[in-house]
Amino acid sequence: MKAPAADQVARFADMFAAMGTESRVRIMHLLLAAHPDGLVVGEIQQELGLSASTLSHHLDKLRHEDLVRVQREGTFLRYRANGDALKELLLFLYAECCSGAKAIDPAKLAPPRRSRRAGHTS
Repeated sequence: MKAPAADQVARFADMFAAMGTESRVRIMHLLLAAHPDGLVVGEIQQELGLSASTLSHHLDKLRHEDLVRVQREGTFLRYRANGDALKELLLFLYAECCSGAKAIDPAKLAPPRRSRRAGHTS
């Protein structure tokens, strides 16, 4: 199997880093659950209970790595998960881990178990 290009690996590493906090993973989860319509900032803020400045910071990080797309709708900003970027990221992992090295049997993949931690946010 051909090794991925260094710039591609760096891009994927940056995408993972952008999702490297609990709050950003929760934002991505919300946006994926609302796909393809997405959510306006106020809906995300209400769901997660983050301050406007903290949420703005997290959304900027995700947008900078092209994990989310933003569209202005009058006075509102609507965010959507970038399914194409996430698909690329998952295909990269799948190709490296599951199909090439057989490290994981795709048939045995299961949804993640829920954590017993409650109320913990980043």
